[in-house]
Amino acid sequence: MRILSRAISCISLAVLLTIAQVIYAANTHSKEAAPVVTFKTVYTGENALEIESNFLYDEMSLGELGLGKKAFEYAYRGYKNLLNRGLISKQNIISVVDFSQSSNNKRLYILDVENKEILMNTFVAHGRNSGKEFATAFSNSISSLKSSLGFFITKETYYGEHGLSLRIDGMEKGINDNAGKRAVVIHGAEYLGEKYLNGNTFSGRSWGCPAVPSHLSSQIIDMIKDGTVMFIYHPTQKYLSKSRVLNG
Repeated sequence: MRILSRAISCISLAVLLTIAQVIYAANTHSKEAAPVVTFKTVYTGENALEIESNFLYDEMSLGELGLGKKAFEYAYRGYKNLLNRGLISKQNIISVVDFSQSSNNKRLYILDVENKEILMNTFVAHGRNSGKEFATAFSNSISSLKSSLGFFITKETYYGEHGLSLRIDGMEKGINDNAGKRAVVIHGAEYLGEKYLNGNTFSGRSWGCPAVPSHLSSQIIDMIKDGTVMFIYHPTQKYLSKSRVLNG
């Protein structure tokens, strides 16, 4: 009886092992045979640029400094277009002037988009005839004393009536290409900054130049001179629809 019992046990064990091997083989074959389905989203064109600019905007916490998301998105789009045209010498720096904000705000943002660094955030003036606290009117006309919107490329420095100054080249025909003729440059001004605002209801205004605080002007000019991008933004639909840098 013991011999018979052991024989039955061995047969049962062998059967169980065989069944287990069959199940394992079936599962393995099933996993190998089953096709692996993966999904990959491809981003191109404006969609890719928007995603890239939104990532940088969040990564650099630009919203916390008051820079509008749309202002940066437009700035980044134009920067990329100018970069593709080979018009930028210093490729990591973008300066954004956000004229949708009050002149009492620090609305100039100098950004290193390669290293995701905010190099400077300070005050910047708009033209005397563009508005008082807020800039609302813009022009490319000589003697208008108004600010011009759009994209500029910084050029060389020089010493003038405001000390060290920086020439800028307007890149948009009919929108800001008279910058040189109008002597629209970056220079220092005493009518900007917290000290000035202590005794005045809003910042002082220029004759159309994006003037910056005097005590920071040399630092700013040295930072952005010789071929960087500056974008002067305002949510004016006439400009946004007409700009060939944005829509080209």
